[in-house]
Amino acid sequence: MTRAIATRVLLVAAMLASAVGAGSVVDERSIILATTTSTQDSGLLDDLVPRFEQATGIAVKVIAVGTGAALRMASTGDADAVLVHAPQAEQPYVQSGDLVEGRQIMHNDFVIVGPPDDPAGAGRQPDMGAVMRAIAERGVFISRGDDSGTHKQELALWSAAGVDPRAMRAREETGQGMGATLNVADQKHAYTLTDRGTYLALRQRLGLTIVFQGDARLANIYHAYVVNPERHPRVNAAGARRFVEFLVSPETQRAIGEFKRHEFGQPLFFPDALADKRTSGG
Repeated sequence: MTRAIATRVLLVAAMLASAVGAGSVVDERSIILATTTSTQDSGLLDDLVPRFEQATGIAVKVIAVGTGAALRMASTGDADAVLVHAPQAEQPYVQSGDLVEGRQIMHNDFVIVGPPDDPAGAGRQPDMGAVMRAIAERGVFISRGDDSGTHKQELALWSAAGVDPRAMRAREETGQGMGATLNVADQKHAYTLTDRGTYLALRQRLGLTIVFQGDARLANIYHAYVVNPERHPRVNAAGARRFVEFLVSPETQRAIGEFKRHEFGQPLFFPDALADKRTSGG
C-alpha cells in the first residue's frame, strides 16, 4: 500500500468514526453515501445533495473514495448507500446480499487524455489496444492506482492490449482521486484514463486534451444501491432508499442530464433511470 493510499484510508476511517459513532443506534436524519471521486470532482454531488437535503431533511455525509473502497464500506455496514461505477466489481456484493435495490442512475464514458503534442502518437492509432500499446512503449502514464472503478477499467484495458503495466518503463500511481490524478498527468506531460465528466469539469485548468475516445470498452455506468439492513442492522436503510429514489426521480434525472450542459456544450452525464430496469440488486 502506498503512503498516499494509507493516508486516505486513515482519513476515511476517521470520518467513519465520527459519522457512525460508538453506538449502534441508527441516525434516521442522516445517511452516509460512499461514492466515487468522479461524482464529487465533477461537481455533480454539490448540485444534487443540497436538493435532496432540502426536500427530505435528511443530511448526507459524502465519503468520496474509489469504487473498491466504497464497496468494502458497504460490506462492513459503514455506509448506508453507495453510488459507484464498476459493474463487474459490484456484482459480488450484490450476490452476497450486501447491496440491494440497485438502480442504474446514469452513464458517461472514459477517455484517454494526454499532452496536446501527443508524444506517443496515441491519437493516430486505429483501436483501443494499439492506443494502450503506444502509450506503454513511448509515453508516460499516470494511474490512479486506488482500486477505483477508473483504476479497474485501466487495468482491464492494459490486459486486453496484452500489456503488463508492472513492466512499463514509465507508469506511476498516485493513489488519489480523479481530479488529483489529472493534475499530476498535466504536470508530468503524461497520459491518463479519466471519466469524461471530471475531465470536462476541470478542463479549463488543464493542458491535457482528449487523444482517444468512443470505444465500446470505455462505457462508464453508474449504479446506486441500498446497503442491506438484514445483513447490517445499523444502516439507515430507509434514508438510503429515499436517496436512491430521489436519484431516479424524473426531476433529478432531468437535473443530471442538464448538469453543466450549457457551460461545456455537452452533458457530463446521461440519465438512465427513466428507462431503467431494476438491477439484480433487488
